[in-house]
Amino acid sequence: MTTAQHGSARIVDVSPDRIREALDDGAIAIVAGFQGFNRDSKDITTLGRGGSDTTAVALAAALGAQVCEIYTDVDGVFTADPRIVPKAHKVDRVTFEEMLELAAAGAKVLHIRAVEYARRHGVTIHVRSSFSDTEGTFVIADRGENMEEPIITGVAGDLSEAKITVIGVPDIPGKAAEIFTIVAGTGANIDMIVQNVSAQATALTDISFTLPKTDGEKTLQALRAAQDKVGFSDVAFDDNIGKLSVVGGGMRTSAGVSAQLFTALFEAGINMEMISTSEIRISVITRGEDLTRAMQVVHTAFGLDGELEAVVYAGTGR
Repeated sequence: MTTAQHGSARIVDVSPDRIREALDDGAIAIVAGFQGFNRDSKDITTLGRGGSDTTAVALAAALGAQVCEIYTDVDGVFTADPRIVPKAHKVDRVTFEEMLELAAAGAKVLHIRAVEYARRHGVTIHVRSSFSDTEGTFVIADRGENMEEPIITGVAGDLSEAKITVIGVPDIPGKAAEIFTIVAGTGANIDMIVQNVSAQATALTDISFTLPKTDGEKTLQALRAAQDKVGFSDVAFDDNIGKLSVVGGGMRTSAGVSAQLFTALFEAGINMEMISTSEIRISVITRGEDLTRAMQVVHTAFGLDGELEAVVYAGTGR
């Protein structure tokens, strides 16, 4: 059972009675993923991107399954996308927290909605390959008392975002709130935000933020329509950016991760345009054409390279 929002419905309840009956009869239940039903409108809905993974996790939670296996075209969760970083290696275990950050940063192996649902309902996810019997990666709540978290679990890259810069914003209280109220009205999902120090002579500042490229045009139109009211001088759009993120639970207790990341990018001649951090993640914005090389040099700098090239059995990712 879902909300009524077509194309991106949210799960509100799962009633697995019919599946439970089939399983109790010794049958194998094959279930159509990606869809649900809204009681009020009586319509069939679709869950949107990642809906099949989310369906599987939701059924696993409702049925009390010990594990939910998700099959893909690689052997599990890797330290980076093996199509971009050939020496990436598979990790045996990753926490929900780390997987959420990696998925949000652009890792394609699992969708963020499925990971969040699994975390909320305590469902262990086992990411495996459809093409081999190799044991994959377990996505779990924590690694246990006897296992120390690695400083860096993985490196992720994302080319799906764009940057909008609002230029010449009066540096007075309330202007940022006005701008982001306008952006919120478009339904755009904001990621990183940076506000420059205002120029002393003009008392004006610039505010930059990133968002999905697909939300760029409508957000630009909304901002331009409100330009005179808010009082900024111009707005610029840049869709040639890449977001590089390093994620690891061990960052909480390890000093020098930022310095190591920035040094690796500096030595490779890669410029950083924006920086954002969380407790277990550092993300930077680079030029789009620099992202692949940035991922490779950072992966090497943190000692994540494996001895052999990773095997990719099929397509271009989920």
